Amino acid sequence: MARDRSLDIAVTGVSGRFPGSADLAGWWEALKAGRVLTTRYDRQRLVGAGVPGHLVDDPDFVPVHGHLDDADRFENALFRISPREAEMMDPQLRLMLECAWTALEDAAVDPLGSRTRTGVYASASASGYLHRMIAGGLLDAMTIEDALHGAAPDFLASLIAYKLNLTGPALAVQTACSSSLTALHLAVQGLLSGECDQALVVASGMAYPQAGHLRVSGGIHSASGHCRPFDEHADGVVAGSGVGCVVLRRLEDALAEGPEPYGVVLGTGINNDGAAKAGYYAPSAAGQQAAIRAALDAADVDGASIGYLETHGTGTAIGDPIEWSAASTAFREAGAHPGQIAVGALKANTGHLDNAAGLAGLIKALLVVRDGIVPPLAGFTRLNPLLESDGSPLHVPTRAVPWTGPEPRRAGVSSFGVGGTNVHVLVEAPPVRAPRPQEVSTPAAEHLIVLSAADAAALDRSAERLGRHLAAHAPHTADVARTLATGRAALGERLAVTGRSPAEVAERLARGTGVVRGSRPVHGPAPLVFAFPGQGTQRPGMARPFAEALPGFPAALADCLASFEPELAQVLGSALYDPDFPEAELARTALAQPALFAVEFAAATALRGLGVVPAAVVGHSLGEITAACVAGVFEPAAAARLVALRGRLMQDCVPGAMLALGCGESETRALIGASGLAVEAAAFNSPAASVVAGSEGAVAAFESWLAGRVHARRLRTSHAFHSALIEPAVAPLGEELSRIAVRPPVLPWATTSGRLVLPGEPVDPYGFAERARDTVRFARALDALASHLPGAVVLEVGPGRALSAMADAADLTAVPLTAGGAVPGTAREVLTALGTLWTLGQPVALGALCATGEPVRLPGYPCAGPRRTAPEAAALPGGAGISAHATAPGQPGAGAEAGSLPPGAAAPAADPGVLLPRLWHELLGHEELTDEADFFLLGGDSLLVTRLARKLHAELGVKVPIRGLLLGRTLGGQIELVRGLLDPVPAPAAAAG
Repeated sequence: MARDRSLDIAVTGVSGRFPGSADLAGWWEALKAGRVLTTRYDRQRLVGAGVPGHLVDDPDFVPVHGHLDDADRFENALFRISPREAEMMDPQLRLMLECAWTALEDAAVDPLGSRTRTGVYASASASGYLHRMIAGGLLDAMTIEDALHGAAPDFLASLIAYKLNLTGPALAVQTACSSSLTALHLAVQGLLSGECDQALVVASGMAYPQAGHLRVSGGIHSASGHCRPFDEHADGVVAGSGVGCVVLRRLEDALAEGPEPYGVVLGTGINNDGAAKAGYYAPSAAGQQAAIRAALDAADVDGASIGYLETHGTGTAIGDPIEWSAASTAFREAGAHPGQIAVGALKANTGHLDNAAGLAGLIKALLVVRDGIVPPLAGFTRLNPLLESDGSPLHVPTRAVPWTGPEPRRAGVSSFGVGGTNVHVLVEAPPVRAPRPQEVSTPAAEHLIVLSAADAAALDRSAERLGRHLAAHAPHTADVARTLATGRAALGERLAVTGRSPAEVAERLARGTGVVRGSRPVHGPAPLVFAFPGQGTQRPGMARPFAEALPGFPAALADCLASFEPELAQVLGSALYDPDFPEAELARTALAQPALFAVEFAAATALRGLGVVPAAVVGHSLGEITAACVAGVFEPAAAARLVALRGRLMQDCVPGAMLALGCGESETRALIGASGLAVEAAAFNSPAASVVAGSEGAVAAFESWLAGRVHARRLRTSHAFHSALIEPAVAPLGEELSRIAVRPPVLPWATTSGRLVLPGEPVDPYGFAERARDTVRFARALDALASHLPGAVVLEVGPGRALSAMADAADLTAVPLTAGGAVPGTAREVLTALGTLWTLGQPVALGALCATGEPVRLPGYPCAGPRRTAPEAAALPGGAGISAHATAPGQPGAGAEAGSLPPGAAAPAADPGVLLPRLWHELLGHEELTDEADFFLLGGDSLLVTRLARKLHAELGVKVPIRGLLLGRTLGGQIELVRGLLDPVPAPAAAAG
């Protein structure tokens, strides 16, 4: 009978920082090789870390520890934490934050945008960092409170939940060495009871400073500096430092969405020894047996199904025999056969990771059942003769071997805390997923790949790591696109690149080819302007790149084409999708104008579906009608009929020609006047771009007359638009417009006359007819938009980049959807444009672009932040090393947090322009500050504002209103506020007499 899997819990994400390796992959390789990963320190290194010399020189001091490299580094900018706050935070909590972030990324979950109710179950060892800071005597009362918030166990889980916006239970769990598996047990219960739908279990065990131990006769610490669990030479435990995190979900949910799990938690058991043992510190065989039996019962499996046991394994004279005996009895009574279960003990590799030990053992066991490789017990020589071996289901592997135990692969993990809290967890290999359907052998689709980071250096590291991973593992490009679009936080520094295969993306990242970079504006995305081009940009097949890249475009185009007469709609469909459609036929005005309108309006509709919403619109010539339609002036069906009529009427006008000039309005008018030829100014597009129009003969004569005076280029048009030759079309257009409902716009809309029509303003219908003949003043329209929306980004919605060049000339940021030229654009160009918008901070719904992909495991955030150690923690008791942030007694500012100036005392003279930067540095830790620096964006909060007000009062004797500091928020604003309080405007003198 099959097990009921409704209570199974999947491990969907894992991260860890452990001794001896830079990442989990390297750590696992080291475990399989049986390497001992502890470090033996020399005297210089220990003294430099702050270990007292007399302790280092003590003959009983053992300078061995499972050392964690770069434990003082922290990506504080990633978590919006100021440098000073980061210094005050225990390195344990800093690493827990980083591991929580990367574990969520490993589970393909956006660490800042998870829509799943996520609980946090956290544990850490006692804070040696906090002890060092307090023992140094350099912290005032307020700073001690800050240090407690960043180091005391009470605040671990809630701070992680706050920084990652997680809304499930947030519990700090403390049961000594078994804390992290206790936290896992509670997380499983929270998931099964519905308290959360995802759980983050994170734990840290880290000494500060990382050093060694003082051996005591009869104690648990190793005299030799080697931890040898179950070995005849075992003489005690060695400490180590490490941090681990796992992400849990109910198995059914994990299989429905997310990458393949690492494994499945089948059941957990927990108890306490109570008083039925030799002493508080002594272990109990009965309690350990009971925990194992409880886990087997909860999992509904028997001992005969278990093939591996990750033990607590301290290597102590008392602990090893008790654990071996308890596990042997529990599994034998549950049906295990002699020698069936391979034994592992992580402490032999890394040392005892204290509160993180159980979770580290769980991660190791998950890798064992996932990969089917059983590592050796590091440093093992021969079984301790005190351990029963005859008939025991346990055996010790001495080399890495393939799994030979029962299937499916199942393992137990034990963790026993000082004081008697015993925990046992049973895990199983992940379920085998159904094979993925083979992809149809068609040309690979183009995909948009995005990356972001908190700073440019981290973005470079991310790109390099991703490129190496893609080259080595070649996952599906669609899966890569989806994971990075939906399973990563969208941070400030951004990068986008396109590609059809992992190899191509890797190469483009390495070479920088086609890579777009940008930064999200601090105060939100810039306003976006949709700009719609006019006739002359059309190309056969011009709809194809939009249809391939923009979800929703084909349906929007079909709806738009349905508004035209059936015969015209059929021809338009062929012209828009077939690159071999006759170009000369599409150039006919009667076909070109409705074709451009249909493509532009459908593209705008699809963009809105992706969250790309304009703040204003503008169009060039024909594009003005598309812009007006997008702004709500016309109904789409009415606009389509109008465009079709406009195209036919202009087609019937006398043919003509148009000539683009590389000069502005005044020079163009002067050239026309000097030539004496019958040409007119048709458009003023930028300070260095104009267009003239007239009959074929007049334009040819004008072109010949110019003789190189300015750059001139013929446009691909059959008529002289915006000239007297179009006059016959004006009156019929006006008649049609009188029958069309024209409404005030809902968006700012810049007309081709250069006027900005704001939402709600009435629109003159006949103006559309007049502007078909009048000169286009596109440069004036862009100036009006730039004035109304400073810093706007112009998106050219249509084929080509003619309008983008004009926007560039107006000092606006321009992004064309396609590059244009002699051939239609490509899906790569459209995706690159969307990626460019995203790098500029625009809210592009990237997930819709990669709906066919599935979440996969990709490299996480490349944490390698600056080294952060509080001066107070670096200082030794007795005052050595006065803090750069603390104030020595008797100096200005001493005691500033607690009091103010005595009554009647004069405040010391101080320039707010000097004082405030110094106080900001003390509170936030930032070195380089400008007047535009924002207190809150640099990591400040309301509590720090209160402290700033107190410091200002103590230094200046002036009460600074907290509300004023909150509203001022920038350094310049606060300096101005304080100066105003110090030098108020004098009241008018009273009149004499």
